[in-house]
Amino acid sequence: MPSRESSILILAAGLGSRLRPLTLQMPKPLVPVVDASILEHQARLARTLPGLNLHVNAHYLADKLKTAAEAIGFSKVWVEFPDILGTGGPLHRLYAAGYRGDFLVMNGDCYCHFDIQKFVENARASLAPFALLGVDFPKVNSLRVDVNNTLCGVAPHFGASEALYSATFSGISWYSEEALSEIRAEERDVIQFWKRMVYEGKAPFVDRSQMNALWIDMGSPQGLMRACQARLQELGVESWIHPEHPLAGDSAFRARCEGSVIQKGAVVAPSATLKNALLFEGCEVREQEYVQNEIRGLDFQWNL
Repeated sequence: MPSRESSILILAAGLGSRLRPLTLQMPKPLVPVVDASILEHQARLARTLPGLNLHVNAHYLADKLKTAAEAIGFSKVWVEFPDILGTGGPLHRLYAAGYRGDFLVMNGDCYCHFDIQKFVENARASLAPFALLGVDFPKVNSLRVDVNNTLCGVAPHFGASEALYSATFSGISWYSEEALSEIRAEERDVIQFWKRMVYEGKAPFVDRSQMNALWIDMGSPQGLMRACQARLQELGVESWIHPEHPLAGDSAFRARCEGSVIQKGAVVAPSATLKNALLFEGCEVREQEYVQNEIRGLDFQWNL
């Protein structure tokens, strides 16, 4: 039965084009960031809001994602076929299916540390129909924010080209039931919904209270490397080797690993040396080979 309780939707239907050919083996949300997939990391963050229903959407390699999501404990997996529905489309679909209450929405490809309880509290206190969580990332600071911390434009799509504040959309947003009821079927690109709401005087609140929080788009090779380095630091380890890998217990080999991650199924010679390397299933590292600033997997090698 559809729920009237608050729920969380993690968006995970993307094609993962920037990470191909790695994402030919798995959908992007299942790409591991060290010890867990990015979907698991996002689900763990989502569960800091206790007792909420977890939803996820799927499209590319949907069967693999559905199996993994159910194992993680998602309440509902929404398979989108034949087309991807963007962000607005899934929200419209949820409301049309009878789901009520408010929804927290999270992108499934960002490795981040936010206090989402605080964000939801700030969003509700703002009395705006929906809210966006901002972060400071100067290369992508496209949100234009006015003196009242409400959205007045998104560069280069609409609204003010300059404003008092700018921010990057973190991929985390909150929609009240009222806002969900407003989203039209044709507003798959959620920026079109934002634009209409701004022009109708129902602009979202932009929460700028966590602008300096950790936020990494892991959907590119460079972003994946940064996310893995951040995770290693959080775990307090120099490198990480999958517990089932043959070299997991080799202390001499570990001494030659710096800032590196070895996943199950990576073929690595014990005499190799690694520095800032991510090794995925299907790759091969030869005897005496020195691998630095690389990501390797089945039939690919990215030099960073």
